[in-house]
Amino acid sequence: MSTDVRAAVVGDVPAVKAVTDMAYHHYIARIGVVPQPMEADHMANVVAGRVFVTGDPVVGLVVVEERADHLFLDSIAVRPDAHGTGVGRRLLEFVDARARALGLAEVRLYTNALMWENQEIYPRFGYEVVERRTDGPYDRVHYRKRLG
Repeated sequence: MSTDVRAAVVGDVPAVKAVTDMAYHHYIARIGVVPQPMEADHMANVVAGRVFVTGDPVVGLVVVEERADHLFLDSIAVRPDAHGTGVGRRLLEFVDARARALGLAEVRLYTNALMWENQEIYPRFGYEVVERRTDGPYDRVHYRKRLG
């Protein structure tokens, strides 16, 4: 399996959708709504250069968006059969490197308050809680990571 992270291409869109769906599907019952990453326009995100993948076949991906003062980590997804293999760590390290390469000193993200696994993971990677707020049907915990 390739450990490189690369920009997704149009041919990756089916894999991006499949990995995203696999990673988020189990949350539907818990949060009572389809997680936003499952409803994303994957083709538009790939074409816009916001999606980066790892593995051949794809086992993980991130969707990021450059903002004026930070890099927004919109989604991270790892195929369930690849959990515990370092894919998520590699992707989070890529996000930090990407932000630095763009001259941005901060990464921001949010997660659903009922996705408690994420609330255990993100602080281990240097993220701190900024706020918790409701956006439409989503109860979200917002995080930031300042890059030194």
